[in-house]
Amino acid sequence: MPRHALPIVVAALLASGSVSAQQPNTAPDVAPLIPKIVGGWVHVYQPAADVFPGPDSTRFKAGQSYPKWQVNDHAILKGPDGRWHAFGITHPAVPHGEPNPHEAEWLLFHAAAPSGALKQHCLPGQWTDEPKVLPPAERPGEIREIHSPSILRHADRYWMFYGYSPIRLAVSQDLKTWQPQGEVFRQEGSARDPSVSQHDGKFYMCYTTRQSILMRTSSDLLHWSQPSTVFSLAPGETGGPESPTLLPLHGGFYLVWCRWDAKLSAVGSTYQSRSFVYFSKDPLNFRDRAPIAELEGHAPELFQDEEGDWWISSAEHPNPGLSLAPVRWEPPTGAAPRP
Repeated sequence: MPRHALPIVVAALLASGSVSAQQPNTAPDVAPLIPKIVGGWVHVYQPAADVFPGPDSTRFKAGQSYPKWQVNDHAILKGPDGRWHAFGITHPAVPHGEPNPHEAEWLLFHAAAPSGALKQHCLPGQWTDEPKVLPPAERPGEIREIHSPSILRHADRYWMFYGYSPIRLAVSQDLKTWQPQGEVFRQEGSARDPSVSQHDGKFYMCYTTRQSILMRTSSDLLHWSQPSTVFSLAPGETGGPESPTLLPLHGGFYLVWCRWDAKLSAVGSTYQSRSFVYFSKDPLNFRDRAPIAELEGHAPELFQDEEGDWWISSAEHPNPGLSLAPVRWEPPTGAAPRP
């Protein structure tokens, strides 16, 4: 993922279920390196009690403090202050098994580590709350929902893209104050979980719509092409892919996405924990590929630290809040597990 001067998050959620049944080409053009989690999860961040800013939802009331908050899709990057930062979906915790586990996903958490290298602060509880950002009151004229932020540094400022449709944009100079810029594009049907990466002067945005992953391209982050379908689940499968990320690396492109299994969701499994990794030489075509790896975690981000080492993050799995684990890229040693 270091496709920019600053390390950027590669967001990719996980879920439990089966993946699917296309007729894959199991012989890619090159033998890609395989990402592998090589250490235990470290529980670096858990949201503290906070006041819900509103507006009122069915369950949560503006101005009331709630002791527990939960998180979901997020972005991780190192800021201009020398600290590592995470931004992502949050809302007061919903009791397990109750309807609408995503109620009031209307603002983003902001967590930060103390100043210094990532390895210094990959310790339990080291990342703490900063003021939450972009509640509805700070985004007049927008829909209330703000999901799955993707953040990159470009042209001396930070660009945050978020959904769901319409896909929208906010910018910041310091990661503290954000100015909404309005809609980037809207798509009939659905468009959610945007993730933006850069390669050879071109920007790529992948996102999900129902059972497919789509891609748009841009030269300036403001004007985007029409979408191309880069991956789809087989007809008749329930659920769908979530939180896709495109990672230009090792002479090709990795597509990481999370499986949402509707059957598991029906029995109260909200934060499912499987994601799948695909590789292609063509960033616009993963349709004929089989997964090369499976990773544990929920809404994972793959990112690189100051020393060039790789990490994966996970929301609400295996711990509440945010956890990190080290990753190593290894040559393939055998057939990847089938999803």
